[in-house]
Amino acid sequence: MSKLVSTFIGLALPLTLASCVNQPGPLSPGARKSLDIPDRYDSSQPPVPEISQNLVNLFPSSQLKSYIHQAVKNNPDLKSSAARLEEAGYNTRRSQAGLSPTLNANLGAGASGSNPSGLSSIRSENYTASLDARWEVDVWGRIRAGVSASASDQAVAAADYASARQSIAAQTAQAYFDLLRTSSLLDLSERRLVSFTKTLDLVNRRFEAGTADLGALDLARTDIENTRSQVALRMDDRDKASRRLASLTGAYPSISNKATKWPNLSRSVQANIPSTLMLKRPDIDAAYQRIRAADSRVTVAHRDLYPNFTLTASYGQQSNLLKNLADSNFNAWSLLANLSAPLIDGGARQAELGASNARAKRALADYQSTALNAFREVENALGSENYLKQQYSATEKALIAAKSAESRGLRSYDNGLINILDLLEVQRRTFATEESLINIRALRYQNRVSLALALGKAL
Repeated sequence: MSKLVSTFIGLALPLTLASCVNQPGPLSPGARKSLDIPDRYDSSQPPVPEISQNLVNLFPSSQLKSYIHQAVKNNPDLKSSAARLEEAGYNTRRSQAGLSPTLNANLGAGASGSNPSGLSSIRSENYTASLDARWEVDVWGRIRAGVSASASDQAVAAADYASARQSIAAQTAQAYFDLLRTSSLLDLSERRLVSFTKTLDLVNRRFEAGTADLGALDLARTDIENTRSQVALRMDDRDKASRRLASLTGAYPSISNKATKWPNLSRSVQANIPSTLMLKRPDIDAAYQRIRAADSRVTVAHRDLYPNFTLTASYGQQSNLLKNLADSNFNAWSLLANLSAPLIDGGARQAELGASNARAKRALADYQSTALNAFREVENALGSENYLKQQYSATEKALIAAKSAESRGLRSYDNGLINILDLLEVQRRTFATEESLINIRALRYQNRVSLALALGKAL
């Protein structure tokens, strides 16, 4: 046995020295330069919104909470992400198995024969039963680096799953508010139709009294028919929003989903949200874990240039007669140490090492891109929060003035002080302003969801 080991070491040493190459050094300092991250977000000027633990707590709406819970439980895309995480766990276990010896049980039976010229046929049989063991000695850490890469892949899958959960929750909230928006616009169009119908009645009374002409009646009817067309369009938009919300919750895309009331949006907190909050975003964690996985695979590719050491052993029985197979007098065993070193492969391993390094550089660049994109999303959401609030306040005041002008216009037209064109223009402006107010309100809610998602607090 000692002679076998000595011979093995003597053969391994020159092949090892011939195969070893220097592993590429770390990326240049310029490539690893950290991002210039501010302590506080630039757009954090008061007032800024409160971001609670998650969207469920951010908006006090039992209806919205129910939809989010259904989506997190039943969304098929989220189930697919969960399955990828489960698969990554098994991949990690499979890579860890490479560190342990393997043991196989074998049973074999064979027969051979010959028929020399002029002689009777010769037949022989052979039966074997054995246990075979094999172990690759991880001298250079190649297998351990592969395990580390698989573990990082599993961490990536876990972060991707967490990111998917947050994304689905945010998409569900966005869809809920879009359903509220389209439902509110449909209600506005129906009220507009009622209002224009009343205006037509007013014009018709004046026509019968001889103080209005057919042109005024035609203008009033035009607005009515245009509004009927708008009602149909708004019903289609509402139904599409309902189907989208249903699909996100994993249900059949029906039009039966309802969103009845805008939740309270008055919460606010102090300015200057710390930028470190964003570091909890799962997509940033996933990008970081991809760097670790790529770095481990550089090590795997480098160690693949080194020789492989394997030990194999076999113990069993063999006999020409099946009845003697279990007889201890027919024992057989073997022990083999093997060294395999790459010498000429056309540069395939060196090319893989270069590709692994390139993938590591790409992973670092992707991480920086993900971080910058995350900061941009937060800054945009904070900036939009302030501007949307200003828009909403100004539009609210405009709507109050428009409704007051509409009331005066109706009285003035009834008294013959203005013509039908002036009255219809006042009414159109009132409804257009209210439509703008609904859309801005929806944007404020959706922007609040975007901010929660950007800070990694959607769920």
